[in-house]
Amino acid sequence: MTPRLTSRLTVDALRRRVQAAGGFATVLARGDDMAGAILMLCTNRGEVQALLERTIDRDGHYCWTRCGPQDVESDSERDSYIGRRRSRDPDLWLIELDIADAERFAAET
Repeated sequence: MTPRLTSRLTVDALRRRVQAAGGFATVLARGDDMAGAILMLCTNRGEVQALLERTIDRDGHYCWTRCGPQDVESDSERDSYIGRRRSRDPDLWLIELDIADAERFAAET
């Protein structure tokens, strides 16, 4: 089995990479340090671009998959989805990356 980074290390690495590139990254809700699921809100200059979740692909590697409502720009739909997820999984992390091409930063981390 391939060793995996903990959720906290993944979140910290994303935050540092985005901040080093001149973007903004913050933890909106902290989850379990070891194995909490991670939702990532991708924005660019405050405009919501995507909501991603860290998942495992068929080969056992982590990847980022779009999730949530069809209209991710709708605050009410997005907040409702996130609220439901957090109520079912209190170990869930929610982070925001505000940088151009946030999905690329996530995929490379």
